[in-house]
Amino acid sequence: MEQNQLDSPLSYELNELLKSADRGIEVKKGAYLFQEGQPAAEIFIISSGKFQISKMNAEGRELSLRLCKKNDIIGELTLFTFQPKYLFNALALEDSTVAAINIEALEKALFENTQLAYEFMKWMNDHFRKTITKFRDLVLHGRKGALYSTLIRFSNSYGDKHDNGITITVPLTNQDLANFTGTARESVSRMLSELRKMKIITIDRKTIIIHNLDYLKKEIDCENCPAALCNIE
Repeated sequence: MEQNQLDSPLSYELNELLKSADRGIEVKKGAYLFQEGQPAAEIFIISSGKFQISKMNAEGRELSLRLCKKNDIIGELTLFTFQPKYLFNALALEDSTVAAINIEALEKALFENTQLAYEFMKWMNDHFRKTITKFRDLVLHGRKGALYSTLIRFSNSYGDKHDNGITITVPLTNQDLANFTGTARESVSRMLSELRKMKIITIDRKTIIIHNLDYLKKEIDCENCPAALCNIE
């Protein structure tokens, strides 16, 4: 990966991390880069493509946590742990490539490079804040709140605003939304049907258009967090 391709706000961090990368990996669509429970020796920076990060709950149902794209870091929670194992699954949603960074080498770099350590800590803090707000919505607002929150987050990450509303530019099936909300597909289908009847949203095949975002926000007592925190990434 060429450094001039790094357009993330974390360009300093990414450029420094890439100095520690010792190999590139190609991952085909539908394949896992890693799965929860596997021993962890590396973290990864996405060079191209898209990954879904998920976890299986006690009932064996998949809970999707975030979508990751170019320049995102994944597998980062394995740092500074004894006999680290991956806590989540990373599924390639399209043909993708990643740069692999050895965990021990990265830990050494963080000890030796104070600026890198500072930037990485800031990034991790933002990452944890995003994760906490997602779980808050899932736990405090029930199935309907989880769905509404997920739609709001997708609109912030992949929303195309126009006169008729906000079009979510990534295709979403009812099962996809069920995975992101931790509920059954049938429940999601009923709730989406209610929103369509109220003309809050319309769905054209797998494309969702949100016509009344304020309604969704009001129903979950939205705190109007900045889009940098309230997103699906």
